[in-house]
Amino acid sequence: MSLSPGFRSEQVDVRGVGIRAAIGPARDAPAVLLLHGYPQTHAIWHRIAPGLAERFNVVASDLRGYGDSDKPATAPDHEPYSKRVMAAEQVGLMRALGHERFHVVGHDRGARVAHRMAVDHAAAVTRLAVLDIAPTLAMYENTTEAFARAYWHWFFLILPAPVPEKMIGADPAFLLRAKMATGSAGMKPFAPGAWAEYERCFTPEMIHASCEDYRAAASLDLAHDRADRDSGRKVRCPLLALWGEQGVIERCFRSMDEWRRVAEDVRGRSLPAGHYLPEEVPELVAEELERFFI
Repeated sequence: MSLSPGFRSEQVDVRGVGIRAAIGPARDAPAVLLLHGYPQTHAIWHRIAPGLAERFNVVASDLRGYGDSDKPATAPDHEPYSKRVMAAEQVGLMRALGHERFHVVGHDRGARVAHRMAVDHAAAVTRLAVLDIAPTLAMYENTTEAFARAYWHWFFLILPAPVPEKMIGADPAFLLRAKMATGSAGMKPFAPGAWAEYERCFTPEMIHASCEDYRAAASLDLAHDRADRDSGRKVRCPLLALWGEQGVIERCFRSMDEWRRVAEDVRGRSLPAGHYLPEEVPELVAEELERFFI
């Protein structure tokens, strides 16, 4: 899906892994990297990227394992799909495009990659915006019945392979709707072109890779987060947290308190939406991002 007539689609080799990115017009301006979540692709940014591209060098990429990016083989410890590996890869993408320092915006899984990026690659990330998440470690350590029921997929996708892969593969389109259309806004946020892209990309390879993403999050990623906590490593750049006031983060977590535990400079607020902020309230998200980046 084309984000805008001014964007080009490019497959960039990053240490032998092809990462698909939609790249906006070149400008004498700061760069912004946009990272999507599960089970989506960079198409989630189609209502935001064109406006941002008027003032920034915008790159919207598919994470490894998602969309049209490569799906490398996994390992028993799920390390190839750890946020540490995925974050380093996205930094490599930006460097390949000529951006040594940049802002990063992540939604859902992309926000978890962005969080890890800001810790591991502090010299590269100038400002960090996280959309509709609390830190992964806080969410696992503070799991309640309400959270487990709402985020059932967290506990389903981490089952040993190939259990979830085979169950999802029996009817992928059904799973997409079961996951994405049960929020407060139903199917209304999703433009037909974007939805077609999500369905097209939800292949057996992406299904397996995305399960590995969640398996890593419930194991190796937690070890990395605990190591940060024990050593006092935090996000040093300014951080903006936005979340939906009709969503699970609002109901189950104190988002600002949790981000202040892991970052030094935090601001943020809820927006009148559910989980899919870039598609539900794109104008509000864009306003918040432009105000934060300038």
